[in-house]
Amino acid sequence: MNTAGHEIPDLSKAEWHSSTSSGGNNECLELAHGVPTLAPVRDSKNPTGPVIPFGRNAWRAFVAHLG
Repeated sequence: MNTAGHEIPDLSKAEWHSSTSSGGNNECLELAHGVPTLAPVRDSKNPTGPVIPFGRNAWRAFVAHLG
């Protein structure tokens, strides 16, 4: 699959992490670490569901805007 000029890698073995501020209640987003140029995000309640592949710069801008 391709999005915004980025090839989306196989994420079947990705390490997914949720925010430490999520409280472990399984109601948050998870981010796959170690994916160059992308910040793949998924819903922690639906780990086999769709993944939204943000560009790294777009993800950083989004997170910066939240704080």
